[in-house]
Amino acid sequence: MCKYVLGFVFLCCMLSCNYDKPLSVKEFSYNGQHWNSIERTKHMDAIAYRAAEVPLQYYIQKQTGMFQRDVIDSMSQDLSRERVLVIEFQEDTGKDLLLSDFTGRDYDASVRYMAFGIQNDFQLITTSKDTIPCSGVLFERNFNVAPFKRLLLHFGDVNPEDKIELVYKDQLFGKGTLRFNFDDNPIKL
Repeated sequence: MCKYVLGFVFLCCMLSCNYDKPLSVKEFSYNGQHWNSIERTKHMDAIAYRAAEVPLQYYIQKQTGMFQRDVIDSMSQDLSRERVLVIEFQEDTGKDLLLSDFTGRDYDASVRYMAFGIQNDFQLITTSKDTIPCSGVLFERNFNVAPFKRLLLHFGDVNPEDKIELVYKDQLFGKGTLRFNFDDNPIKL
């Protein structure tokens, strides 16, 4: 009987602790072209943090509206030292994470922080042991149509051969430091 109680207690502890979910695939599609990128998920308390690398060719096409292969290839070459990552934050039951219940700030201050201040909470560490600060953030407002909040993170001067680790020092929700290892590159299908 005692081992069943201990097993139940162990199971309850495992389910209530913070954990990393298995890797999943994030699909990027634009103009009939498709890319896959591995999405990493960290789960802290009731918040899921999902991060993926955005394929550079997808990003260029989506931002410029250009589809000529030679132009895209040339721009990709020019921007080969740039990395763009997407990170999404989602509360388990779909509640708005910018409410003061989660951030300890009023809603407008939380929105301003997501749009401007959060940039300082991100950095990349490369396999060459370089630490690269985030050079820009785009907060994609969805006005609660989707249950998550999404940021595009821009990093410059990253060796294209290096693997990267995204480090997020969570100042918005106060969950500590989260690390996402990227040891692969997005794949064009």
